[in-house]
Amino acid sequence: MTAAAPTAPGRWRRRKEARPGEILAAALDCFAERGFAATRLEDVAQRAGVTKGTLYLYFASKEELFKAVVREAIVAGIARSEARIGDASEPAPQLLDYVLRGWASQSETPGGAISKLMIAEAGNFPELARFYLDEVVHRGRSLVGRVLRAGIARGEFRPVDVEAAVTCVIAPLLLAMLWRHSFAAHDGALDVEALCRVHLELLCEGLVPMERRGRTARPRRRKQGAIR
Repeated sequence: MTAAAPTAPGRWRRRKEARPGEILAAALDCFAERGFAATRLEDVAQRAGVTKGTLYLYFASKEELFKAVVREAIVAGIARSEARIGDASEPAPQLLDYVLRGWASQSETPGGAISKLMIAEAGNFPELARFYLDEVVHRGRSLVGRVLRAGIARGEFRPVDVEAAVTCVIAPLLLAMLWRHSFAAHDGALDVEALCRVHLELLCEGLVPMERRGRTARPRRRKQGAIR
Protein backbone atom coordinates (compact mmCIF):
# COMPACT_ATOMS: atom_id res chain seq x y z
CA MET A 1 0.00 0.00 0.00
CA THR A 2 1.46 3.33 -1.04
CA ALA A 3 1.92 5.81 1.75
CA ALA A 4 0.14 9.12 1.40
CA ALA A 5 2.34 11.94 0.19
CA PRO A 6 3.32 14.22 3.07
CA THR A 7 1.86 17.70 3.07
CA ALA A 8 4.11 20.72 2.83
CA PRO A 9 5.50 21.05 6.38
CA GLY A 10 3.60 23.65 8.35
CA ARG A 11 2.33 25.49 5.27
CA TRP A 12 -1.35 25.54 6.15
CA ARG A 13 -0.64 25.92 9.85
CA ARG A 14 1.42 29.04 9.17
CA ARG A 15 -1.33 30.37 6.94
CA LYS A 16 -3.95 29.87 9.65
CA GLU A 17 -1.78 31.50 12.30
CA ALA A 18 -1.13 34.50 10.05
CA ARG A 19 -4.80 34.96 9.18
CA PRO A 20 -5.84 37.24 12.09
CA GLY A 21 -2.98 39.60 11.28
CA GLU A 22 -3.89 39.62 7.60
CA ILE A 23 -7.51 40.41 8.46
CA LEU A 24 -6.47 43.26 10.76
CA ALA A 25 -4.18 44.74 8.11
CA ALA A 26 -6.95 44.57 5.52
CA ALA A 27 -9.45 46.07 7.94
CA LEU A 28 -7.10 48.94 8.79
CA ASP A 29 -6.75 49.79 5.11
CA CYS A 30 -10.52 49.64 4.59
CA PHE A 31 -11.32 51.77 7.64
CA ALA A 32 -8.63 54.30 6.68
CA GLU A 33 -9.97 54.59 3.14
CA ARG A 34 -13.74 54.47 3.73
CA GLY A 35 -14.40 55.23 7.38
CA PHE A 36 -16.22 52.98 9.82
CA ALA A 37 -19.80 53.31 8.58
CA ALA A 38 -18.98 52.74 4.91
CA THR A 39 -16.71 49.75 5.46
CA ARG A 40 -18.44 46.39 4.99
CA LEU A 41 -17.13 43.13 6.33
CA GLU A 42 -17.38 41.75 2.79
CA ASP A 43 -14.84 44.40 1.74
CA VAL A 44 -12.45 43.42 4.50
CA ALA A 45 -12.80 39.71 3.76
CA GLN A 46 -12.16 40.24 0.07
CA ARG A 47 -9.05 42.33 0.71
CA ALA A 48 -7.76 39.78 3.23
CA GLY A 49 -8.40 36.91 0.80
CA VAL A 50 -10.83 35.07 3.07
CA THR A 51 -14.55 34.42 3.12
CA LYS A 52 -16.88 36.48 5.27
CA GLY A 53 -17.58 33.32 7.28
CA THR A 54 -13.88 32.90 8.01
CA LEU A 55 -13.70 36.49 9.21
CA TYR A 56 -16.49 35.77 11.70
CA LEU A 57 -14.40 32.95 13.16
CA TYR A 58 -12.03 35.59 14.50
CA PHE A 59 -14.18 38.69 15.00
CA ALA A 60 -17.83 38.60 16.05
CA SER A 61 -18.81 41.95 14.51
CA LYS A 62 -17.51 44.98 12.67
CA GLU A 63 -17.31 46.81 16.00
CA GLU A 64 -15.09 44.09 17.50
CA LEU A 65 -12.94 44.10 14.39
CA PHE A 66 -12.51 47.87 14.63
CA LYS A 67 -11.51 47.63 18.30
CA ALA A 68 -8.93 44.98 17.43
CA VAL A 69 -7.55 47.23 14.69
CA VAL A 70 -7.24 50.16 17.10
CA ARG A 71 -5.49 48.00 19.70
CA GLU A 72 -3.05 46.66 17.10
CA ALA A 73 -2.37 49.89 15.22
CA ILE A 74 -2.46 52.47 18.04
CA VAL A 75 -2.78 51.09 21.56
CA ALA A 76 0.24 48.82 21.18
CA GLY A 77 2.38 51.89 20.46
CA ILE A 78 1.03 53.72 23.50
CA ALA A 79 1.83 50.68 25.63
CA ARG A 80 5.41 50.65 24.32
CA SER A 81 5.77 54.34 25.17
CA GLU A 82 4.34 53.77 28.65
CA ALA A 83 6.91 51.03 29.23
CA ARG A 84 9.71 53.17 27.80
CA ILE A 85 8.83 56.19 29.95
CA GLY A 86 8.15 54.25 33.17
CA ASP A 87 10.57 55.54 35.76
CA ALA A 88 13.07 56.70 33.14
CA SER A 89 15.81 58.97 34.48
CA GLU A 90 16.41 60.93 31.26
CA PRO A 91 15.70 64.67 31.39
CA ALA A 92 12.05 65.49 30.79
CA PRO A 93 12.75 67.36 27.50
CA GLN A 94 14.28 64.18 26.07
CA LEU A 95 11.30 62.10 27.18
CA LEU A 96 8.97 64.67 25.63
CA ASP A 97 10.99 64.45 22.41
CA TYR A 98 10.55 60.67 22.44
CA VAL A 99 6.77 60.98 22.85
CA LEU A 100 6.42 63.62 20.14
CA ARG A 101 8.41 61.65 17.60
CA GLY A 102 6.51 58.45 18.30
CA TRP A 103 3.26 60.28 17.73
CA ALA A 104 4.60 61.89 14.55
CA SER A 105 5.69 58.52 13.22
CA GLN A 106 2.18 57.19 13.86
CA SER A 107 0.69 60.02 11.78
CA GLU A 108 2.47 58.72 8.68
CA THR A 109 0.86 55.27 8.87
CA PRO A 110 -2.67 54.14 7.95
CA GLY A 111 -3.32 54.00 11.70
CA GLY A 112 -3.06 57.77 11.74
CA ALA A 113 -6.33 57.92 9.81
CA ILE A 114 -8.19 56.45 12.78
CA SER A 115 -8.11 59.80 14.61
CA LYS A 116 -9.78 61.51 11.65
CA LEU A 117 -12.31 58.67 11.43
CA MET A 118 -13.23 58.93 15.11
CA ILE A 119 -13.63 62.71 15.03
CA ALA A 120 -15.94 62.38 12.04
CA GLU A 121 -18.01 59.42 13.26
CA ALA A 122 -17.95 59.53 17.08
CA GLY A 123 -21.40 61.12 17.21
CA ASN A 124 -22.95 58.24 15.29
CA PHE A 125 -21.15 55.48 17.21
CA PRO A 126 -21.08 56.47 20.90
CA GLU A 127 -19.98 53.04 22.10
CA LEU A 128 -16.92 53.15 19.84
CA ALA A 129 -16.29 56.74 20.93
CA ARG A 130 -16.18 55.68 24.57
CA PHE A 131 -13.87 52.79 23.69
CA TYR A 132 -11.52 55.14 21.80
CA LEU A 133 -11.52 57.67 24.61
CA ASP A 134 -10.65 55.02 27.21
CA GLU A 135 -7.99 53.13 25.28
CA VAL A 136 -6.39 55.86 23.16
CA VAL A 137 -7.22 59.43 24.16
CA HIS A 138 -7.10 59.10 27.93
CA ARG A 139 -4.00 56.89 27.89
CA GLY A 140 -2.24 59.21 25.44
CA ARG A 141 -3.04 62.25 27.56
CA SER A 142 -1.93 60.42 30.70
CA LEU A 143 1.40 59.56 29.05
CA VAL A 144 2.13 63.19 28.16
CA GLY A 145 0.94 64.32 31.59
CA ARG A 146 3.33 61.88 33.26
CA VAL A 147 6.28 63.42 31.42
CA LEU A 148 5.21 66.96 32.30
CA ARG A 149 4.63 66.13 35.97
CA ALA A 150 8.00 64.37 36.20
CA GLY A 151 9.69 67.43 34.70
CA ILE A 152 7.90 69.75 37.14
CA ALA A 153 8.76 67.55 40.13
CA ARG A 154 12.46 67.55 39.16
CA GLY A 155 12.53 71.28 38.52
CA GLU A 156 13.17 70.81 34.79
CA PHE A 157 9.82 72.35 33.89
CA ARG A 158 8.13 75.26 35.62
CA PRO A 159 4.78 74.63 37.33
CA VAL A 160 1.94 74.82 34.81
CA ASP A 161 -1.66 73.67 34.48
CA VAL A 162 -0.75 70.14 33.37
CA GLU A 163 -4.11 69.22 31.86
CA ALA A 164 -4.16 72.38 29.75
CA ALA A 165 -0.51 71.87 28.79
CA VAL A 166 -1.22 68.30 27.67
CA THR A 167 -3.77 69.63 25.19
CA CYS A 168 -1.23 72.16 23.91
CA VAL A 169 1.34 69.38 23.42
CA ILE A 170 -1.04 67.10 21.55
CA ALA A 171 -2.89 69.63 19.36
CA PRO A 172 -0.22 70.14 16.64
CA LEU A 173 0.32 66.38 16.41
CA LEU A 174 -3.38 65.81 15.95
CA LEU A 175 -3.36 68.47 13.23
CA ALA A 176 -0.55 66.58 11.47
CA MET A 177 -2.61 63.38 11.51
CA LEU A 178 -5.74 65.10 10.23
CA TRP A 179 -3.81 66.93 7.50
CA ARG A 180 -1.99 63.77 6.38
CA HIS A 181 -5.27 61.94 5.86
CA SER A 182 -7.36 64.77 4.41
CA PHE A 183 -5.65 67.75 2.76
CA ALA A 184 -2.22 66.27 1.98
CA ALA A 185 -3.43 64.82 -1.32
CA HIS A 186 -4.55 68.28 -2.43
CA ASP A 187 -2.05 70.68 -0.86
CA GLY A 188 1.00 68.60 0.01
CA ALA A 189 2.00 66.87 3.23
CA LEU A 190 3.22 68.68 6.31
CA ASP A 191 6.91 68.30 7.13
CA VAL A 192 6.36 66.24 10.27
CA GLU A 193 10.05 66.19 11.16
CA ALA A 194 10.19 70.01 11.09
CA LEU A 195 6.89 70.27 12.96
CA CYS A 196 8.19 68.08 15.79
CA ARG A 197 11.50 69.95 15.98
CA VAL A 198 9.93 73.42 16.17
CA HIS A 199 7.12 72.26 18.47
CA LEU A 200 9.65 70.79 20.92
CA GLU A 201 11.74 73.97 20.81
CA LEU A 202 8.69 76.10 21.58
CA LEU A 203 7.59 73.76 24.36
CA CYS A 204 11.00 73.75 25.99
CA GLU A 205 11.27 77.52 25.81
CA GLY A 206 7.87 77.84 27.44
CA LEU A 207 8.23 75.08 30.03
CA VAL A 208 11.83 75.38 31.19
CA PRO A 209 12.23 77.77 34.15
CA MET A 210 14.01 81.00 33.24
CA GLU A 211 16.94 80.29 35.56
CA ARG A 212 17.54 76.89 33.93
CA ARG A 213 17.51 78.03 30.31
CA GLY A 214 20.79 77.31 28.63
CA ARG A 215 21.58 74.64 31.24
CA THR A 216 18.76 72.15 30.62
CA ALA A 217 19.72 69.03 28.69
CA ARG A 218 18.08 69.33 25.31
CA PRO A 219 17.28 66.38 23.02
CA ARG A 220 20.03 65.58 20.56
CA ARG A 221 19.03 66.29 16.98
CA ARG A 222 18.42 63.18 14.92
CA LYS A 223 19.23 62.85 11.28
CA GLN A 224 16.42 63.31 8.78
CA GLY A 225 14.15 60.27 8.72
CA ALA A 226 15.29 58.96 12.10
CA ILE A 227 11.88 59.22 13.77
CA ARG A 228 11.19 56.27 16.07
